[in-house]
Amino acid sequence: MGKEEDYRALLSGLQKLDFRGPYTPSALTLTGSHAFPLAMNAKDQVLMAASRYGHGRIVVLGHEKCLEEFPDMVRNAVNWLKSSNSRSKVGINMSCNVVVKNLQSASIQAEVCAFRDELGVYVTDAYSVDPHTKDLVSFLKDGGGLLVVGQAWWWAKQNPEKNLLLEFPGNKVCNVAGIYFSEHYGELGTIPVPPQIPSSWLAVSTAIMEKEVDYRALLSGLQKLDFRGPYTPSALTLTGSHAFPLAMNAKGQVLMAASRYGHGRIVVLGHEKCLEEFPDMVRNAVNWLKSSNSRSKVGINMSCNVVVKNLQSASHQAEVCAFRDELGVYVTDAYSVGSYTRELVSFLKDGGGLLVVGQAWWWATQNQEKNLLVDFPGNKVCSVAGIYLSEHCGELGTIPVPPQIPSSWLAVSTGKNFKEDLETLLSGVSEFDTGDLVASQVLVHGPLSFPIGTTPDDRVFIAGAVYGQGRVIVLSHDRFLGCESMASFLINAIRWLDDGRSGLVGIGAHLDKAHKLLSNSKLTCQMTGFRKDLSVYVCTSYNDAQHNEILEFVAEGKGLLIGGHAWHWVRVNLGGNVMTEYPGNRLLNKMGLSILGNFLSSGLYKAPDIKQVSSESYHFRGLLRSIASNVLQGKSLTEQDERCLKKLSTECFQYLAMQPHECATYSSVVALLTSIVKEAGIPQVSPTNPIKSDKERFMLCVGAGLYKNSSDPEALLPCIIKEHPALPTVANASIYINVNIADEVQWISTGLYLSPGMKTQMTMPTQIVGKGWAIQIGCQTDDIGGADVLKRAPVVHELFPVEKERIQVWNLWGGLIYLVAPPNSREEGLKLVVQTAVRAPYFQSGKTGVQEWVSSIRSAPAPWAELEFENIIMTIQSEGIRGLERPDEVARLWDDIMRAVADLAAIPAKFPRKERFVADVQITAGFMHSGYPIMMLSQSGEELLNPEEIRKKGVWGQMHELGHNQQRDVWEFKPHTTECTCNLWALYVHDKVIKLDRTKAHEEMKPENRNKHIQEYVKGGRQLGKWTKWTALETFLQLQAKFGWSAFKKVFAAYHHMSNVPRDNQGKMNKYAETFSTVVNRNLAPFFKAWGWPIESAVEKKLSSLPEWSDHPMAQYA
Repeated sequence: MGKEEDYRALLSGLQKLDFRGPYTPSALTLTGSHAFPLAMNAKDQVLMAASRYGHGRIVVLGHEKCLEEFPDMVRNAVNWLKSSNSRSKVGINMSCNVVVKNLQSASIQAEVCAFRDELGVYVTDAYSVDPHTKDLVSFLKDGGGLLVVGQAWWWAKQNPEKNLLLEFPGNKVCNVAGIYFSEHYGELGTIPVPPQIPSSWLAVSTAIMEKEVDYRALLSGLQKLDFRGPYTPSALTLTGSHAFPLAMNAKGQVLMAASRYGHGRIVVLGHEKCLEEFPDMVRNAVNWLKSSNSRSKVGINMSCNVVVKNLQSASHQAEVCAFRDELGVYVTDAYSVGSYTRELVSFLKDGGGLLVVGQAWWWATQNQEKNLLVDFPGNKVCSVAGIYLSEHCGELGTIPVPPQIPSSWLAVSTGKNFKEDLETLLSGVSEFDTGDLVASQVLVHGPLSFPIGTTPDDRVFIAGAVYGQGRVIVLSHDRFLGCESMASFLINAIRWLDDGRSGLVGIGAHLDKAHKLLSNSKLTCQMTGFRKDLSVYVCTSYNDAQHNEILEFVAEGKGLLIGGHAWHWVRVNLGGNVMTEYPGNRLLNKMGLSILGNFLSSGLYKAPDIKQVSSESYHFRGLLRSIASNVLQGKSLTEQDERCLKKLSTECFQYLAMQPHECATYSSVVALLTSIVKEAGIPQVSPTNPIKSDKERFMLCVGAGLYKNSSDPEALLPCIIKEHPALPTVANASIYINVNIADEVQWISTGLYLSPGMKTQMTMPTQIVGKGWAIQIGCQTDDIGGADVLKRAPVVHELFPVEKERIQVWNLWGGLIYLVAPPNSREEGLKLVVQTAVRAPYFQSGKTGVQEWVSSIRSAPAPWAELEFENIIMTIQSEGIRGLERPDEVARLWDDIMRAVADLAAIPAKFPRKERFVADVQITAGFMHSGYPIMMLSQSGEELLNPEEIRKKGVWGQMHELGHNQQRDVWEFKPHTTECTCNLWALYVHDKVIKLDRTKAHEEMKPENRNKHIQEYVKGGRQLGKWTKWTALETFLQLQAKFGWSAFKKVFAAYHHMSNVPRDNQGKMNKYAETFSTVVNRNLAPFFKAWGWPIESAVEKKLSSLPEWSDHPMAQYA
């Protein structure tokens, strides 16, 4: 039985859990792979949970009152717990006797008694278990069932000096199954029971909590660590997701650390003297290390014999001996492991515990020609777990022991200068020719990662890293792997990755060109899937099926060459997080590299100048450290730093989306950015307070990124948004939707809005869960990050994939709530329930009455409003509609306009997807741009609602953009007609609907301007390269003047049913000339040739049988 079946059994028959009080439950913390939540409140706090341990089962309720409040749940729990064994009796601690009648009424053999082994289930509070915790753990492990109830916040108040996680009685039992009572109050309220395990809780919280528990166990009983000297420890460098600091000095240097690898555990102390200086810490460490296996013996290398008495005094079976497999823990210095590093790594991987002590700075001074990261003996073992002893001397002093894992912005640093590696990789390489391939950008964020190939603006497309004992190189397009123009670099790369082993290079499927090219490296290359016996593995980033095995492969000393882009993945995964969900990043993130969803222009890029690598190379972590020093310590930024700030803003936002909160390298960056935000504050961007400096931009992006990805966003909200007016809300708003969508994504309006930072729960219909649907908060979908001046934040909308029935949604900046339907969706009677939201002014033709609109709807409090007509939806700020008296008249005009748009395009009058206009304070380009939605500036949006003014002045710009949306590639000749044929719809609408003279609709339609375009084009030699925009439009205007709009409708209609249309411009222009000629029954070849079109002789011959249009307007220029 899986977790989901367990969950359904435990909540069988329940629709909700009503935590009414007046009691206050404890929030529970879950760790490990077996624990799962049963009841989760609106704040994502777990109030009930279940788990398995050994052969047994356990259920934990966050307050003893739950026994009375939830009798059905208790009966379900006991029945589920009984299933783990064949013993029928249920024992009940006296403190829980209120449950006896409930269980007996369900024919359960329940009795009040002390705990005894022969029971099938035991029900107890969390306070009375102390005398028999070991017995209860054994009972659980051997198949017994436990129901434990209680709260821990009161105990925490009464025992502030004690470690709640380890010393609260209930935790001494429940923690073996990954459930902890916490000191936090659980918020009361009615909790719906979803059909699946509630999963809005962050999975990462499990890993975070596991590390915190480990940390507290390792530092238990210690208030400070006094590094007095005269010894000098090494600073440690941490990478990956498992390593975490135990001691961090005032400079942010890590002097002690711990980690896990495989089934084992490791502790590293930055100097051997620590064994004598910190005896309590050493005992804690050995206790923790022993927990990873059942073997009791502790072996001690002769060099560390000073620790023997300390361990023996704590009843450890400790002996000085050479390393052997059957030990539970081995204590060794970092210098003596060189001859048996493989054995130690295998020991660790299989569950052994290692305590490694030593410093590396002296070795570095004596071995300057060697690579400390991979050649220093201790690093050959510790690095597989993400801990490296560095050449940097650790500063001495007294280090306080904080209650949580230490983190500091000062810990953000780069761990190595990769100049020598780059010399090898770039030998004989002066440039990177990417040809016509569109690559993604690579984010280089790890302390041991480095850029290799960059654009002139420092965007990376090739990068490398050291991971454990191995190496990795990533190229941001898979076809780079077989690119002849990169042959020299690729051969250098494969040799660098092989690192002198002369081993077998395995090349993954579909990389035949890479195999051919890399075979020139003089290494043996073979087409094969991943195998552990390879020296280097070459693959793409599109599959993560073996990412754990590959991580281990690299960590233990092998090489990885991986290629792939992510921009296509972003396009097809609506609302997906490329940092966490893109297959390649599940592997690469831990190595300090990530492939981003944006793309880079193809081209020829210079290779880095090795001489400038240390002084001028851009590195994410290095620049972060510089800006922190600037904000927090007043240090000046260099010109190079200033130049890269805009890029850093975007990269910070992307990096934060990775969300590995359990990772020390990530948490140090979060600590840095949080310190910056709290110290400097966030600029309050608006049209009246625009952001012009790159430093202000950085602060804005970082604030938004932190809020979106922080474990405590509410604490940041006041720093980011100063004015936060409270708007009246509605509760449990039901939205009913019918959907019949063609082959395009569609937004569905709800008429509801979320205020900035406001969170709400949405209950979704089961039939759309996991089917590509999404919830979108916000209509302003333009990313304006490329603008020099910002009038709003760059990204102000959020997408949430509908992967479960109950979703929590929010947007830092607030926004209208939309359901986003995938292509080809057909559903009827969908019902959505929004727990809390703000009503927005929302007019729907055919549903909203004018009186209703005027009297109430237009006054709805949300700052954004929508008007939905037959074929178009307009979204503008509410202040623009407050005085709108006759939305029906606006609807009438726009219904006519949109029918005319359809008429010219020769498509049905009812659009398969309604067009959308969104008016924003700032957009990505110009005053307007096409797309879905069509974006325009706020002032242009207000023009949409005044029929009288539209009839006087026209709406050329809006029609131009609607025309763009009607353009079709089969009759478009890019780039010539891109800004030309869209104007046909502007002309048609003004002719047929608005009935405004063309010369008043647009300045360029005046005769003098039209003639000027023709004459200049003819005078210039009728060069097709200059046949663009208004000049090109003249060709179509002349056709329209002669043959009327009906000809265009017939031409467009013909193309709807046409196949095998040429893809090149010359072929398409000839096809258009032939089609138009056929429609009007005239030979138009001479006319098009007069315009400089490359009409082929075969087409001329084909059209020669038709009457010629000999007196066409261009004949006069013959």
